[in-house]
Amino acid sequence: MPMSSPESLQRLIAGYVLGTLDSEEAKELEQLLIVDATIAARIAQMQKTLELAYAPPEVLPPARLRSAILAKAYAGPSADSFATPSAGYSSWRTWGKAIAVAAAALIAALGIANYRLWHALQTAQNETQATQAALAYSLQATAANNPATATVKVNPATLEGTIAVQNLPPLPPGQTYVLWTVLQPNAPFTTDAKGAILTKAFQVDDRGSFSQTITMPEVYRQRNLVAKVAVTAEQAIAPQQHSGSPILLSGL
Repeated sequence: MPMSSPESLQRLIAGYVLGTLDSEEAKELEQLLIVDATIAARIAQMQKTLELAYAPPEVLPPARLRSAILAKAYAGPSADSFATPSAGYSSWRTWGKAIAVAAAALIAALGIANYRLWHALQTAQNETQATQAALAYSLQATAANNPATATVKVNPATLEGTIAVQNLPPLPPGQTYVLWTVLQPNAPFTTDAKGAILTKAFQVDDRGSFSQTITMPEVYRQRNLVAKVAVTAEQAIAPQQHSGSPILLSGL
């Protein structure tokens, strides 16, 4: 998996926007886009900033200056405009053709790399748009005849989530319910021994209900890394021990 420091990544993004990346840099950015689709959003933001910087508001010249410019334009070309080319003109044309051929070859080589990078960027932007759609997880009871349910909704762009639980019996003192995010094997995030991230400890009311807006773990920006969402009952003083079995589980 490619790694890059924030400073190096920023230089690669700037190089792409300015069109100054060489083939190796373009390949590196292409690989980074495959791993992290959010880079596409940063590229789009920098492109927008650059466009604003190079498109200032139109400022008209003063009336007198504008009149002078128009008068000069309507006066037509001067005789000097039709002067005979100098003796070195043919030599310059020869060198100019050689430079043009070399430039064309360089543009062709860089064009292939930039096309691949553009394709990777388009793919990453599509993935970013897909991941920005709201995520929803429906949790069902793992035991028969248990009417408890829960719904977890997540905005992957802001990581704002909501949890709504129904029909969970209140726990005795010293215990708490815990919402867990269970990750796919080898996901690049810190988890407990069961491959889970403690997401929210909560208690239900007398009716067995709980509802709250919470901040979700960073992993929800990459939905394919979330395997399950679960609820267990844990000791209130150490819910992170994750000793309980799932009471509610998504994907059932």
